[in-house]
Amino acid sequence: MLALIIFVVTLTLVIWQPRGLGIGWSALGGASVALATGVVGFGDVAIVWDIVWDATFTFVALIIISLILDEAGFFSWAALHIARWGNGRGPWLFMLIVMLGAVIAALFANDGAALLLTPIVLAILMRLEFSARAALAFIIATGFVADTTSLPLVISNLVNIVTANYFDIGFGEYAMVMVPVNLVSLAATLAVLWCYCRREIPRHYDRSRLEAPVSAIVDVRVFRAAFPLLAVLLAALFITAHWQVPFTFIMGTAALVLLAIAGRWGRREKPVISLTRVIKHAPWQIVLFSVGMYLVVYGLGNAGLTDHAADMLTRLVGQGTLAATLGTGLGLAVLASIVNNLPSTLIGALAIDQAHVPELTRQLMAYASVIGNDLGPKFTPIGSLATLLWLHVLAGKGHRIGWGQYMKVGLVITPPVLLATLIALAFWGPLAIRMSG
Repeated sequence: MLALIIFVVTLTLVIWQPRGLGIGWSALGGASVALATGVVGFGDVAIVWDIVWDATFTFVALIIISLILDEAGFFSWAALHIARWGNGRGPWLFMLIVMLGAVIAALFANDGAALLLTPIVLAILMRLEFSARAALAFIIATGFVADTTSLPLVISNLVNIVTANYFDIGFGEYAMVMVPVNLVSLAATLAVLWCYCRREIPRHYDRSRLEAPVSAIVDVRVFRAAFPLLAVLLAALFITAHWQVPFTFIMGTAALVLLAIAGRWGRREKPVISLTRVIKHAPWQIVLFSVGMYLVVYGLGNAGLTDHAADMLTRLVGQGTLAATLGTGLGLAVLASIVNNLPSTLIGALAIDQAHVPELTRQLMAYASVIGNDLGPKFTPIGSLATLLWLHVLAGKGHRIGWGQYMKVGLVITPPVLLATLIALAFWGPLAIRMSG
């Protein structure tokens, strides 16, 4: 009961953030109380740090790369190209924006897709003089696709990194399973979003109102380095997976290279991009949050919560592989929507690890956990920190979406996409796992 009270209070402070108290300090405060009361021991700190350090610093490096590219105009350039490819047809533009969001989510994580692309899309819609209702349809699509298509690569979501590290899943092995599953999620997302938003999307728009994409480029050097750097980065992630090189080393190196290019290190040339602003806006609080929140969650495990969850998963296996996959994914999706997806990820990992199940089923459950914790947060605003930040950004742009309005959309859109994605995993996953093994 003490462990549960500490968890609930800590999560409340993380979501509420009273008087500007950051998510990191709130989580660290909860961890300190858990340590002081004996809910967790100092030995647990080392265990939790081993679980989260690589995922956390990989995520920070990825967001730094995203911020630099955003400052350089890379995403605005891409969005303007997409708007021109729409060729004046609203439905075509809607589909292309969703697909752009999927690509950015895959390469720059769900946070990058939601937080960086949304203001750019809003600016383009204002330029095209779309109505407020039409703009809202595009905004919902951008925020939704950022999470539902953050499955394909380990780096596409912090949840993916934590899970892959916990279960020792290599970068290539993970991609072999999840890239096809992500394509199903993208198709289902497009279908559901179109059914929900089609009445609000204008049939035509004036393409002549758009600026030339080249006008969006702020730093030419960074822009020219973007595509080669991303290609080398992805190749390095696949190649080094055989030696189990921590993702942090690869992503951190890429971030340093881009920082050097943007900062004109070693050149007598004034930087175009403010690296001070980039470093300031990097998600450093996520480091404190990961350690603190996961310690609090680990206390729940010490108190026996994960034992009960493991027993439930073990019973699911008796109903067959399909039931185990669907049950794990749906159960963790609901949990993530209530307690936030990062705590839910660790609870799921600990429970799956303790469950008495065959190895193939264990791996399927791990992938189902990723799907549940990536898509489940779309049920409620508190399901992920990215969603809370996204709503805050929208409010600052004059597009306020209330929690009731958000849940009305999320509860309609999320279930069919979640179910289709889990079914795709249940049928494709066993074959892919055997091929990669």
